[in-house]
Amino acid sequence: MSRLVDALLPPRLGTDFRWLMGSSWSSNLGDGIALAAGPLLVASLTDDARVVALAAGLQWLPPLLLGLPAGALTDRLDRRRIVITVNLVRVAVLLVLAALLLTGQAPVAVVLVTLFLLAGAEVFADNSAQTFLPTLVARDDLAAANQRLQAGFVTVNQLAGPPLGAALFALGSMWPWTTQALVMALSVVLVARITLPPHGRERAPRSHLRRDVVEGFRWVWHHAAIRTLVVTIFVFNITFGAAWSVLVLYATERIGLGPVGYGLLTTVGAVGGVVGIAAYGWLTRRVSLGNLMRVGLVVEALTHLGLALARTAWVALPIFFVFGVHAFVWGTTSTTIRQRAVPRGLQGRVGSVNLMGVFGGLVVGSVIGGALAQRWGVTAPFWFAFVGSVLFVVLLWRQLRHVAHADDALSIPDAPAPDA
Repeated sequence: MSRLVDALLPPRLGTDFRWLMGSSWSSNLGDGIALAAGPLLVASLTDDARVVALAAGLQWLPPLLLGLPAGALTDRLDRRRIVITVNLVRVAVLLVLAALLLTGQAPVAVVLVTLFLLAGAEVFADNSAQTFLPTLVARDDLAAANQRLQAGFVTVNQLAGPPLGAALFALGSMWPWTTQALVMALSVVLVARITLPPHGRERAPRSHLRRDVVEGFRWVWHHAAIRTLVVTIFVFNITFGAAWSVLVLYATERIGLGPVGYGLLTTVGAVGGVVGIAAYGWLTRRVSLGNLMRVGLVVEALTHLGLALARTAWVALPIFFVFGVHAFVWGTTSTTIRQRAVPRGLQGRVGSVNLMGVFGGLVVGSVIGGALAQRWGVTAPFWFAFVGSVLFVVLLWRQLRHVAHADDALSIPDAPAPDA
């Protein structure tokens, strides 16, 4: 058993990393439960595609609204204390939602507001938590550490969480939220055990919050690889958000899956992520980062086409598997590039700019997806996503050369950051 633990959690990564990994896996399990339970709850209260898409949009909107101040505060304040405080707030909100559902006092409007509040709290927790890793492990170990954190994300958030959330929802609408509150509380206990080194800002002269935000934007703009990643994730999440905002309707109306079957879609994608974990080292040794991401964009475009054409779960499920491989490879690569390239004192702000790109695209896409589905049916957002993805691939193809050029910089331990 000891050898297995050391293989999963090498001693060189340190005890604090083990606490971080345990906390990350716990919170990801809770988020995975909500990943299925949230859309199922809203869909059980209304059959309006626009409201279902709005629910997805409201969970994606807080990072867009709060990401920048969250990043600036992450670089100013005690990052561990931010995570602990905000996650305790999330536990309280989850328990209130569970109580309202138990007493039948949770109309769709109340559920939408609650999902928005939970997502808003998550912005501050995740933005701070993502800065822990570069301060806890050596630079050359970041890829290995990220691989293990991503393995947890895939295993519990994507693989175990959604079917568990769907099964709990089938037992009763309050049970997914009660369970999420419990595992979130466990995450708080684990993160409280972590000791973080100073990140260089606690005792520095405090500037205006707006100036801190601008500094983060300026740094991203002058770093070609990070700028390219942010632009790419923004434009591709417009198409992704349009399709995935009505995924629960696609699963139930188009390919005939029930609540538990809807959770299975994410599970199959997570199995693809496990394959991506196993193949990641082999891929990165043989394919440049730029070409790896180019292939990923093509895979994403073809995913939307395949789902638009699919009429049965037996066709859709293999597509979700392939998409899961792509999502893991893309996410791990972009995270490792960002953590290696960004100075410690800017990690929060640069992460928030990236968050703006991620969720800005999702919010725009959810509005488009809801309108298209209401007017032309649940496959219309997937056709839009396919056509838009092909267009974006053409426009962004050459820009990904900046990521390819980052290969050499990432192999140099002390490669200087560009001037802000």
